[in-house]
Amino acid sequence: MRDIEDLLRKTSRTFALTIPLLPEPTRREVGIAYLLFRVIDTFEDAPLWAPLRRVEALQRFIDLLDAPPQAAAALAAECATDPPVAHDGYLELLASMPAVLKQFGALQAPARSSIRRHVTRSAEGMAKFVLRTDEKGQLTLETLQDLRDYCYVVAGIVGTMLTELYLLGRLELVKIARDLQSRAARFGEGLQLVNILKDARHDADEGRRYLPRGVDPAEVIALAAEDLEIAAEYVELLRRSGTDAGVVAFNSLISKLARANVRLFAERGLGAKLSRIEVARIQAEVAQEIRGPAWSASAGATSP
Repeated sequence: MRDIEDLLRKTSRTFALTIPLLPEPTRREVGIAYLLFRVIDTFEDAPLWAPLRRVEALQRFIDLLDAPPQAAAALAAECATDPPVAHDGYLELLASMPAVLKQFGALQAPARSSIRRHVTRSAEGMAKFVLRTDEKGQLTLETLQDLRDYCYVVAGIVGTMLTELYLLGRLELVKIARDLQSRAARFGEGLQLVNILKDARHDADEGRRYLPRGVDPAEVIALAAEDLEIAAEYVELLRRSGTDAGVVAFNSLISKLARANVRLFAERGLGAKLSRIEVARIQAEVAQEIRGPAWSASAGATSP
């Protein structure tokens, strides 16, 4: 896990904080899955590559999921010679594709099958959006539904995959599986909307306009808040099921961080980000929740 954790730290502040909360083998499965999704996210964005090359890279990576790990060496070398991005962490991840795919291939079959299916779905959806870029290489989403469709492709699918991974081997979740699955995509959508609101100015500088023309950003903030209420329901379902505290903590922390960011947008405007002190406070709050008597009581309760 050491190499995986190092790549997580270099590619995602939030998931580097939250994935270590998960119990094994879910921790390894989610860590590797995140890195695979981060690879396709990098190819989708790739501001230094033309759209058709980005689409080609997405398809090549899908094919690599079923190939020997070393087959990724050629694509990794191309990314080193002609980088698609300027982010050092993402470039290190692309250089490490053979190693990450080797770790992926070592996962148990049910987890590997779920991850492969959803990474493929997401990459194929991303390619359709990349093909919508104009002659200047700019992508613009036009309506709120367009934005939601995009969020589903890049994050709603991730929420569905994570739910499948939680369900593996956890009999206590079987009775609430349908309730979790019905909320999973909205959970992912809410997290992605927060990222879009937080990074709106940076994305615009790189030719991406995810906030639709003619849609008041307040509507997007309201949709994110609505999604994150559903995420809170998802967390509460987990809590009341009596499942592993690490699974609850992982989901509670990412949910609470996102909800805090939405409140921040209302106070300080788009682009506002939580301080390290605010993040640490939320971490402490989640830790207290899963250690305190309220956790013990809810873990023994019957789920709705």
